[in-house]
Amino acid sequence: MSFVHSTDTADLPVALRGGVVAIGNFDGVHRGHQAVLERALGQARQKSVPAMVLCFEPHPRAVFQPDTPLFIITPPSMKARLVQALGFDALVQQPFTREFAGHSAEEFVTAILEQRLGISHAVTGFDFHFGKNRQGGPAFLMEAGARHGFGVTLVDAFRDEGAEIVSSSRIRTLLEEGDVAQAAGLLGYRYTVEAEIVKGRQLGRELGYPTANMALPANTALRHGIYAVKLRRADGSVHNGVASFGRRPTVEDDGAPLLETFVFDFSGDLYGEVCQVSLFGFLRGEEKFDGLEPLIAQMKRDEQEARALLAAVSPLTPLDREIAFA
Repeated sequence: MSFVHSTDTADLPVALRGGVVAIGNFDGVHRGHQAVLERALGQARQKSVPAMVLCFEPHPRAVFQPDTPLFIITPPSMKARLVQALGFDALVQQPFTREFAGHSAEEFVTAILEQRLGISHAVTGFDFHFGKNRQGGPAFLMEAGARHGFGVTLVDAFRDEGAEIVSSSRIRTLLEEGDVAQAAGLLGYRYTVEAEIVKGRQLGRELGYPTANMALPANTALRHGIYAVKLRRADGSVHNGVASFGRRPTVEDDGAPLLETFVFDFSGDLYGEVCQVSLFGFLRGEEKFDGLEPLIAQMKRDEQEARALLAAVSPLTPLDREIAFA
């Protein structure tokens, strides 16, 4: 069966019923999340049943704190790509609203896990809470599983080599600082964004540096600056490049942030294509130059530095190979 990305638990294909489900928000699908996901995959293989990921969309914090922007590391389409690469059969999103949040923990177990998904086993992090006022915790889930006929596995917090817990908030902070290399160490793959290539002012073409432009979600708090990147096309081909994320201060007063990727040794047309860009290294912050000539000179230096950096990289993990490499 091909991978299923369902945007509502009510739409689950019958063939996926009886599966093992990993439950959580999984923003970032980082190494800590992967510890939970690998346990779920192991259970599914042992039982010879489908493996699913159940998450909540939008992120609950966006519902309860709508005036506080939340930097989402992996929007739904990217999350689906990651869990598919890990070996899951489906990503199932439960629409998260205040009405849904008002349901009791027992209602969540009965309506979602038993009736809609028909699960045989649930795997969650040790601190997973659910239901109105977070009344459902690990002990409740295990007791409910015994009553409803499914098993439950709880996974302890995952710590990195420095004994610190790997968390989405740590990764967001690193990306806000531009430290994509350290963020990759916690993610287990290079931070990757996905969007349609759109037309810009085409100034880069006039300067000899045509770029593939992507408008990222408004809550993307990645540090503005220049990055060594790899761009993956819809056909699966991967190309090295250098990208600028920011507002282009030399040529615009206050443009909306764009990710502009100059793809090395490429002359094709990417407009309208949905591509992914993986960030391998931060080269420098965004600067305003005194005219186009010093800007072009710096762009040439950026290109040389990015080429050198990318010539020396290798996959961090099998998942990194699948996401960021050819």
